[in-house]
Amino acid sequence: MPRSQLVTAGTLAQVQPRYVTVAETLARQIGEGELKPGAQLLGERELCKRFDVSRVTIRRALAELRDRGLIDSDGARGWFVNQPSLGEPNELMGFSEMARGRGLDPRSVVLVSKARPAEIDEADDLRIAPGSDLFELKRVRKLDGIAVAIECSRIPLRYAPGLVKIDFAAHSLYDALREAGCAPAFAEYVLQAVSTSNEQAPLLGVEPGSPLLMASAVTHDRGGRPIELSHSLFRGDRYRFRTTLYRSRRDA
Repeated sequence: MPRSQLVTAGTLAQVQPRYVTVAETLARQIGEGELKPGAQLLGERELCKRFDVSRVTIRRALAELRDRGLIDSDGARGWFVNQPSLGEPNELMGFSEMARGRGLDPRSVVLVSKARPAEIDEADDLRIAPGSDLFELKRVRKLDGIAVAIECSRIPLRYAPGLVKIDFAAHSLYDALREAGCAPAFAEYVLQAVSTSNEQAPLLGVEPGSPLLMASAVTHDRGGRPIELSHSLFRGDRYRFRTTLYRSRRDA
C-alpha cells in the first residue's frame, strides 16, 4: 500500500463552508492524480494542521468524499483513495460520455452485434410489431482497462439502419443514434441488486456470486417514441447511482 501522500491546503475560500473547501481540494488532487488510487490520506490530526481547521470540519469533508465514492475507510488504518468508479448523474448520458466527463478512458469488447427479429415482449415495450428487425448490441464496458459492466441494447433497426455497419468497440451508441436523428431524451430506469452468474464472472473479472447492480431502461426520443431497450449489469465495487429526491408539493 502506498505511503501517505502530502496534501497542500492552498487558500481556503471564505465564501463557502470550510469543509466544502477541504473536500474540493482533496477531490481535485484525486482527480488530477496527485492522490492516486490506493493512496492513504493523512490522518485527521495531520489534515487539521494542514488545512488549519477543526476535526469536525475534517470529518465532514471526509464524509463528503466518501459519499461521492472517492475515498473509503479501512477501519483503524485510515482513509484510502478508491479505484475509479462510474457514477450515474441526474442526466441521461451514454457510458462513454459519462466516463470521459470523469477523465476515464472508456473501452468496449463487443460480444454481440447483429440484426434479429423482435420478440413479443420486446416489441410490446418498443411499440413495434413482433418480428420487426431489431439491432442487438452486447458489450463488456471498461474504464481505464478494468471491466465494470456488461451492457445489452436493443433498438428498432428502422430508426437507425446504419447501426449494423458500425464498429462499437470504438464508437458510442448514443452518438450513432443522434447522428441517425433519434437522439435519446429520457429513460424509464429500474435498478435492483443481483449476484454475478458463472457466465458473467469471467467477463467482469469477479467471483461468481459477487454483487452487481442491474439497470433496466426504456429510452425515448424527444417525441416520446421508445427507441432503446437496455439491460446493464454493473460491478458493485465500480458503480454508484446518485440522485436527488424531492417531497411532493402536497406535503409542503
